[in-house]
Amino acid sequence: MATRTQARESVIGLLYAYDLGNEGIVKFVDEILEDKKIRNKQKDFALGLFNGVVENIEKIDEQIISLLTQGGINDIGSVEKSILRLAVYEILFTSLDKPVVINEAIELSKKLASDGAPKFMNGLLDNIEVK
Repeated sequence: MATRTQARESVIGLLYAYDLGNEGIVKFVDEILEDKKIRNKQKDFALGLFNGVVENIEKIDEQIISLLTQGGINDIGSVEKSILRLAVYEILFTSLDKPVVINEAIELSKKLASDGAPKFMNGLLDNIEVK
């Protein structure tokens, strides 16, 4: 059975494709998760994350933009942006503890993103105000 980390990794892949203009991917999320062996509770978890990010992407991007000290959101790489969007969504819209979300984002960025990404993620996500 897949772990939550593997489910998040799949969601990042879906968000990456979505960010690159493949908005039609929304229709194939179930099949893609099934192919990656993300099933049952983890599939529900992944679907909730993906759909939550897509539904709230404007609010999420506004939050990210408000914390950028230089450059704009389009200057962030697509993988890094996908990880950030997922983490910001989890911090703002779920009951998960902020330190857990930040740690997961850092670990995923170590695995999937550029060398400077973990430090960037940590700095940006740490400044998000939880309401």
